[in-house]
Amino acid sequence: MDTQRMQGIGMTSRRTRERLAARLESAGVQDSRVLNVIRQLPRHLFVDEALASRAYEDTALPIGHGQTLSQPFVVARMTEVLIRDGIPRHVLEVGTGSGYQAAVLAALVDRVNTIERIGALHERSRRLFRQLGIHNVRQRLGDGYAGWSAAAPFDAIVLTAAPEAVPAALFDQLADEGRLIAPVGGGGAQELRVWHRQDGALVEETIESVSFVPMRGGIE
Repeated sequence: MDTQRMQGIGMTSRRTRERLAARLESAGVQDSRVLNVIRQLPRHLFVDEALASRAYEDTALPIGHGQTLSQPFVVARMTEVLIRDGIPRHVLEVGTGSGYQAAVLAALVDRVNTIERIGALHERSRRLFRQLGIHNVRQRLGDGYAGWSAAAPFDAIVLTAAPEAVPAALFDQLADEGRLIAPVGGGGAQELRVWHRQDGALVEETIESVSFVPMRGGIE
């Protein structure tokens, strides 16, 4: 990947990323650590080159296979909720997709384990992490409904697609004092919810309304 494409020019430049971070801050994202990652990370590399000029709009974009690159506000919001009571060391992401959410998390936490069910997206994100020099992301092609028990427990778990209900297997893999954040519901309109495990019990909080692609099982 050439240096010019990595750094971005025009509508994909550093200045454009600064404007996106400013918009997210105006929209309510308050965590300066998250905003700084948004400023640094070249989001245009996570979409097809034909869509690169739209990469810094605050909107979801298609990445093929019926999947999307989530709206930057939603990525930032989920991330700041995940880290608001302290930076988790070990995070599980269910739904690698383009790799953007994992890359944001990787800039903030020690280790990210991420699962993707679609082989083409799994391979594309693997190549991109390598090109960006992101070395603290461990990937797996698999069914997110089962989680990643061999690597559990996780200090935090984030779902980037919406199940009707969070799979029990994922709660089982959440460490004590851990936090799980997920969009829950069907029909393209869900609630973003967070669960915090305290003394073995799960405390649930609803954050806001969101729209995600549905979470599916199996491997393609």
